[in-house]
Amino acid sequence: MADNYLEKKFEEYRSNKGAAPKHKAAAAPSLDSLLLKNRSYRGYDPSYVVSKEELLKMVEVVTKVPSGRNGQVLRYKLVLPEDAPRLQQYTKWAGALPELNLPYPGTEPSAWIIICSTVPENKWVDIDLGIASQSILLKAVEMGLNGICIGAFNKDSVMKEFNLQHEPVLLLAIGKGAEHIQLTRISGDDSRNYYRKDGVHFVPKLGLDDILI
Repeated sequence: MADNYLEKKFEEYRSNKGAAPKHKAAAAPSLDSLLLKNRSYRGYDPSYVVSKEELLKMVEVVTKVPSGRNGQVLRYKLVLPEDAPRLQQYTKWAGALPELNLPYPGTEPSAWIIICSTVPENKWVDIDLGIASQSILLKAVEMGLNGICIGAFNKDSVMKEFNLQHEPVLLLAIGKGAEHIQLTRISGDDSRNYYRKDGVHFVPKLGLDDILI
């Protein structure tokens, strides 16, 4: 009986020896890799149309993140591709590069997320705003998409255009980024203004030694 068992096992080994190796599951992206890809895109691929389902997945992360005093005062309006141009007209982009009039025609974001506050803006709202917007954009990057926070926009016009009951405090543009963005190391006294050169968008960043006290 033992010999028969060993014989069967040997036959299984020989039959599996030539089989194709099993592929390991792809490793989940690290936080560092997501952060490096989470840049502010000011130009998007017009051929990619963001879906409502994708926006819902992004906003869903907010149900899992911290909130100042656990107030959870922020609310979210999804703006789908068919309505995106209605919001785009009330925004101002790239304050450090006004001569470029970004985004270029035809490279506008495919969709938007309007973040509103149910209470007057205060430091707790701002804390929630930072946590929520960063989390949403990191989720977008994980999904292969990109975005940018837009704080320069006509609030009254946006409220009226989209019939909002709460004041909008931040806009998130969402799409498939179509730019080459690169971080560049600076020291404490260098300019922090982003700039473009040879088709590359450079974002100055302080190093670890510069931010420690």
